[in-house]
Amino acid sequence: MSYGQQQGPQSQWDPWKPHSQQQPWGSSGDDGTPDWAALAEASETRNKRRRLLFIGGGALATIAIGSAVAMAVVSANGSKGSEKPSSLPAGGIPSASGTAAPSFAPTSAPPPLDPKDFVSSKNKDKAPIGPAILFPNTQLALGSTAYKKGASADTTNCGSATKGTLPKILGANDCTRLMRVTYAEKNIAGTVGVALFDTAAQATKAKSQWDKKSVIASLSGKGVGAFCNSAICYTTANSYGRYAYFTVTGFTDGKDVTDKNTAVFTAGDGLAEYAFNQIRRRGEAQASAAANAG
Repeated sequence: MSYGQQQGPQSQWDPWKPHSQQQPWGSSGDDGTPDWAALAEASETRNKRRRLLFIGGGALATIAIGSAVAMAVVSANGSKGSEKPSSLPAGGIPSASGTAAPSFAPTSAPPPLDPKDFVSSKNKDKAPIGPAILFPNTQLALGSTAYKKGASADTTNCGSATKGTLPKILGANDCTRLMRVTYAEKNIAGTVGVALFDTAAQATKAKSQWDKKSVIASLSGKGVGAFCNSAICYTTANSYGRYAYFTVTGFTDGKDVTDKNTAVFTAGDGLAEYAFNQIRRRGEAQASAAANAG
């Protein structure tokens, strides 16, 4: 049996007519076999129309959504700043200027009192002073060695307790008082002297005029033999506020101090630091008392 094209008139099948209106198979003398080519062509035509409908419908939906968004944007922009929100009262938003802001009196913390101010002028430096007050320690650690307190002295004739060029320097700057104390250990002894002036400027000038020939007189006694009367010794000078302080340190056996005698240098620098700390503490105590009183 072979499959091939049938001879004679073909029945007309309309895919868009109801089945009841179709011409019956086999009418007009055919043998009842469907025209498969016509059915395939009709199916393809139907599918194309459906695709067009689906595409068209999607475009319409897109256009509709786009129009809705555009309307929303236009509506929001159009009402911007043109109308008040309906939920606000008729009077609108109350003005912030109607309520007075709390006011406070301007305050500022007073500047801290400078301790140095209280030891820079005799007008502020009113606390009691003397060798026992300025040098209270009976034992002093200078480096790794403890030095014991020896004799102390106090005079208003500053030149009488100094040597070399120092008497003239102190006199020219109106030194009013000179206090000394000695600390010693074994064969090393040192004397520190603190000179008082009326102003810080006078003390600073006296320190700046100091030279290697400006020497504080060493103070012996109370178990400490004479030292640094003729031998070479280590001397220092400095100032703080209205105070200038000087040291002389050497051997009690009369030997000269050389560069190798580091213990002497340590003792002399320690005595100078001790004098500075005591003067600074004096200023701190007076500044604290003035702050509490105010």
